[in-house]
Amino acid sequence: MDILYLLIPMSVLLVFFIGVLFWWSLKSGQFEDLEGPAYRILRDDDNVAPPPEPAERPPAR
Repeated sequence: MDILYLLIPMSVLLVFFIGVLFWWSLKSGQFEDLEGPAYRILRDDDNVAPPPEPAERPPAR
C-alpha cells in the first residue's frame, strides 16, 4: 500500500509530461504534412544534377 504514495504522483507527472510533449509537437508542426514523405519516396530522382567537381587542391609541399 505504501508504494501507491510513490506510484500515483509519478504516474500523474508522467501523464503531464507526455501531454506537454504532445502539445509542443502539435504547435511546432510535426503533424502538418502526413502524406508528403510517402510521395517523396515514390518520386523518381533519376534526373538529379551531377555532383559538383571538387576544387583543385593546392600543390603538396
